[in-house]
Amino acid sequence: MDRDPDEALIARCRQGESSAFTVLIGRYERPIYNAAYRVLGNTDDAADVTQVVFLRIAERLDDYDARFKFFSWIYRIALNEALNLLRRQGREEPLGEEDDLPAGNHSDPEWRAEEAQRSVLIQGALMKLKPEDRMLLVLRHYSECSYREIGEALGLDEKTVKSRLFEARQRMRGLLKEVHAA
Repeated sequence: MDRDPDEALIARCRQGESSAFTVLIGRYERPIYNAAYRVLGNTDDAADVTQVVFLRIAERLDDYDARFKFFSWIYRIALNEALNLLRRQGREEPLGEEDDLPAGNHSDPEWRAEEAQRSVLIQGALMKLKPEDRMLLVLRHYSECSYREIGEALGLDEKTVKSRLFEARQRMRGLLKEVHAA
């Protein structure tokens, strides 16, 4: 069942097969969490959003339109939930530095320290961007979505995605240069 396409799992879920929903959670939990974390900058908030996303999916699975990729549909839900949380909290900046930075697979302590520092700088710059820019960058560079998939998730034309992503990258570069110059 783990290798079944999303459509087959969704059909089973709609028939009440809970094990199919468990497979969908296993397939998408990490990407949803990662996207939420990159938008929110906080591990607890990202975990909360991830839980809410799967509750929403369970509640609204009958609303899913199979003409669109399931992946795009759940990412849209995840990004909306992350943005709603930002609005409710009235913040655009992360609450504090996170202590669970990606450690990488390199065993050299110096390399790991540099990588952790780089991650903090990138996350800090990312959090200074508008949520719309953040979503584009997260979907493309952290979730590795294609332009078409991003367009589906955000309801945008593929050319618009490319244009907005180019502008978001320019703003990100500017922020990183400012940090580097300081």
